[in-house]
Amino acid sequence: MKNTLIIGATPNPARYAYLAAKMLTEKGHSIVNVGIKSGEVAGIPIEKPGEIHTDIDTITLYVGPHLQTEYFDYILKTKPKRVIFNPGTENDELESLLKEHHIEAVEACTLVLLSTGQY
Repeated sequence: MKNTLIIGATPNPARYAYLAAKMLTEKGHSIVNVGIKSGEVAGIPIEKPGEIHTDIDTITLYVGPHLQTEYFDYILKTKPKRVIFNPGTENDELESLLKEHHIEAVEACTLVLLSTGQY
């Protein structure tokens, strides 16, 4: 199971980040919710970006490119094995940074990867 950090976590059940959190936990993955909204998703509180988690396999992005700059250092310090750019979050600048730090950048949908057993 992959410990996954969700950037853009939200308690809004209509959002894909919410659905991903629910599906990840249903499939047995542990999650860390990071976002600007307060609340919880799948029984896990949403925290502000700050604490660096060193046991993260995957970061899945649910914030647009214009908001990602403030997360660059946070992502790099977390040192995940991969970062998933969900549709609408693709960012050439961040992808280049990840490659420089030997972190896999994947343009995919977390929900599809989970649904098809490719996560």
